Parts: sequence; structure tokens; C-alpha cells
Amino acid sequence: MPKAVKDLLQPPRAAAEKGKRDSVGWLNRSPPVPFFYRNRAGENQVQDDDYPNAALFFMEKDLYPGKLMKLDFSKNGTWAPFLTRHDADPVPFSSEKLSEILSEFSVDPSSDEAEVMKKTIRGCEQIKSVEGEEKLCATSLESMIDFATSKLGKDVDAISTTAVETVTDNLRRYRIARVKQMPPGKPVVACHPQEYAYAVFYCHKMETSTVGYKVWMVAGEGSQVEAVAVCHRDTAEWNTMHLVFQVPIVEPGRPPVCQFLPVDHLLWVSKN
Repeated sequence: MPKAVKDLLQPPRAAAEKGKRDSVGWLNRSPPVPFFYRNRAGENQVQDDDYPNAALFFMEKDLYPGKLMKLDFSKNGTWAPFLTRHDADPVPFSSEKLSEILSEFSVDPSSDEAEVMKKTIRGCEQIKSVEGEEKLCATSLESMIDFATSKLGKDVDAISTTAVETVTDNLRRYRIARVKQMPPGKPVVACHPQEYAYAVFYCHKMETSTVGYKVWMVAGEGSQVEAVAVCHRDTAEWNTMHLVFQVPIVEPGRPPVCQFLPVDHLLWVSKN
């Protein structure tokens, strides 16, 4: 089981109580990672200093042993834990029920936390898919597994980027030691954590034009990262103002553009 999942399995206090829930532990306020391909980049997202995840983009031709890359694999705090399906399913997850949701978790409607929850719910409701992409905001581990297996079949693996040693610095220079491509010609499902009172993942199935890789890298001082990367070989339907087209000099639709998954994100792949 990937560490990205294990870290979220401790049952929150709210799951063990009946009646009104306590507010669940909150995750840090980290910059969102741009996995909504129909979205445009904000003005403050095109500078690496303001938007460190921009450094996770690269070109597929750069995936070879010996390649040096300056990357940020630091863990940005702690995400809120999963609720079990038994606890999550009865809780509403829609803009229409926002007041009820905030009351359920004892969140002040005028607070920053309430605004974050509102934004996450609306994002899940309003995300536009590109052609061949299917999506779901999973509110429990069970619903995430069900979505992945319904798209890929029962025999699946979940993989995530893992730092062999704790990475505390923001940017480090890594050298690629080894590259392994996932079985080509098959769809994959990527799941990305969202800011919420409990663990919610935005999951989306990507068609065969998206290829997964495992990449082993070593930094100058010896720290190691086993990274997961996805390469998109068809970006024609992406928003032309998406961050990826602002950081490297890339035109929509060509050439293949890739991104490393940050720690705490998941990629589901078929074993067959």
C-alpha cells in the first residue's frame, strides 16, 4: 500500500462519534497542483518562486539516466485523514448542502475553512473534462478504489512518489538513475488530494495517450526519490493558458509534456 494512502488511514475523531462531528484536522494551505487541464493559470502561478509545483513539469525526451533536474518533492504538511465509506456516504457533498456540511463539522460559515470547503466542492462540481477523461471526487478510500477498478479492471496497482529519505528542502538538483515505463496502450487513473475537512481526492481516468513512468533519482547529497511521472501525448484540448504552457515553451497539442506527481498523489495502473 502506498505511503500516500497509509498516512491517511488513521480514523479521525469524527468517525468514531455519533451526532454532531468535531471539526476534523486541517491540512496545510499549499498551492494547488494544476491537474485540471481545462483551467488557466493564475497570474501568480507562472513564477517558480510563487508556484513551486511548476518545477514538476518537463518534456518526455528528458526522461533518461543521467539527466539533471531541479525539482521540489518536499511534503507540504499533513492532509486530513479519510473517513470510512460508512461515515462519508451519509454526509452531503454538494454546494446546495454547504450549510448542512459546515454545521456537521462545526465550521464557522465566515471562516477561511468554510471558504476552502466551498471552493473544493464547487471545483469538483464544475471541472470540465477533456475528451476521453472521466472524473470523480472520491470522499473515501473505498470510493476511490471502486472508481479505479471500474475503469481499469480488478487487477490494479496504486503507486505514488516516495522519498527514500525525508526531503525537507524545497528545490534540489536530482540526477535520474533509472526509468521504467508502465505498460503502454492502457488508460491510467490519477488521484489528487483536495483541501477539505476530511480526505477528498480528485480522480480522473486518462486515455491511452497518457503514459506512466517510475523514475529513480538521486540528489547531490545522496537523498533518493522514487518518483511517479505521467506524460501526456495529446494536449490539444487543454486550456491554452494552462500553467504547463506558460512555464516551458510548449504549444498545446505538441510535443509530449510530462509532470512528476507530488508526494501524497496516487497513480492507479493495470497490472496486466
